[in-house]
Amino acid sequence: MKIVRQRVDGVLLLNKPVGLSSNTALQKAKWLLAALKAGHTGTLDPFADGLLPLCFGEATKFSGYLLESDKRYRATLQLGITTSTGDPEGEVLVERPVNVHCEEVAAVLPRFLGEIEQVPPMHSALKHQGRPLYEYARAGIDIERPPRKIRIATLDLVECAPPRVVLDVACSAGTYVRTLAQDIGETLGCGAHLTGLTRTAAGGFELVHAHTLDALEALSPDARRALLMPPDSLLAHLPAVQLDEPGASALRQGRSATCPAAPSGLTRVYRGPAFIGLADAAAGRLTPRRLMAT
Repeated sequence: MKIVRQRVDGVLLLNKPVGLSSNTALQKAKWLLAALKAGHTGTLDPFADGLLPLCFGEATKFSGYLLESDKRYRATLQLGITTSTGDPEGEVLVERPVNVHCEEVAAVLPRFLGEIEQVPPMHSALKHQGRPLYEYARAGIDIERPPRKIRIATLDLVECAPPRVVLDVACSAGTYVRTLAQDIGETLGCGAHLTGLTRTAAGGFELVHAHTLDALEALSPDARRALLMPPDSLLAHLPAVQLDEPGASALRQGRSATCPAAPSGLTRVYRGPAFIGLADAAAGRLTPRRLMAT
């Protein structure tokens, strides 16, 4: 049956299964919604599952703001085995005996809390001279990577039965949990890699509210679209202001608008219940940054 694609605007919280790439999951959801335009808000590796917010239509304009949001994960570590990628997709490099007790695991976790430096893994999509690092890694080339500052807000021991350890991790954007797992393993003296990773939260969204592809497939097209949240749900962490009609018209036309009540910085702008877009606020003036199509 021919699919008639249409304009679909909004955010879908998808529970991505293990085994699918983020892009494959996105394309399946896009097909189910018959959407014209779609994008995601940060990839999950195929071995990982969990929350993957997907953006459709006008929501894609604001997806980058969720990319920079904090994330939360349930991470399963296998102590004693180090792999080339830090996860189950890599080759085993070293195997070491695990003579570690749960008290020792709990004792090292506070060392990784707060703002720390982390060296990005070679098997990542970070670019070097225009090419992702994983391409160099597959060619056997190691590129020097400067450490980056990240923030680990919480690092809780959920389950402990060495060599299996399960952690709850709340972290800043840009954190590589598999690198964190490797670093914890080295601190314990036995090495480690991730065997499982579930994203449980991103920004203000939580996995408990996400939908599986199977559940979406069982619904009618109208019921699927009814699950979409509005584009401004991506921006709930930003302050919001209301404009009168002259101010809203000015902003929609790409001109600045007066708004003495607007706090300085990036601001959500509304005319009544209608979301106009994002603006930069300074000294009582709003300058359009990213607007909804009218």
